[in-house]
Amino acid sequence: MTQPARTTHVRWTDVPLEEVVPGISRKLVTGDRMMMAQIFLKEGAVVPTHSHENEQFTYVVEGALHFWLGEDGEEEVVVRAGEVLHIPSGLPHRAQALEDTVDLDVFSPPRQDWLDGTDDYLRSGSG
Repeated sequence: MTQPARTTHVRWTDVPLEEVVPGISRKLVTGDRMMMAQIFLKEGAVVPTHSHENEQFTYVVEGALHFWLGEDGEEEVVVRAGEVLHIPSGLPHRAQALEDTVDLDVFSPPRQDWLDGTDDYLRSGSG
């Protein structure tokens, strides 16, 4: 008989805040097949163009993010507080905070590059 998976209970206040670059910080909670990240962006902060194998949901809790989606950023959408954006696996995208913003990102599978610090596209400011 297989053992059931164990649950995890986390308080965001107990999760360390990582400053990725000036103006962008995050907190991560990871399971076996999903990851949730609380992202804090100062007005004007830019997430450079990138893509990843991970399917992503971005839920804006406070503020607003302007997204450019597609190879040439041909699709634009502004996601405001209370709205969710689904980003399919492999779709190039970038974002800019239109105001101080808090968003909640959910990834499946977890972002290994975020876990091991190899997310150079974000840390270097280039896609």
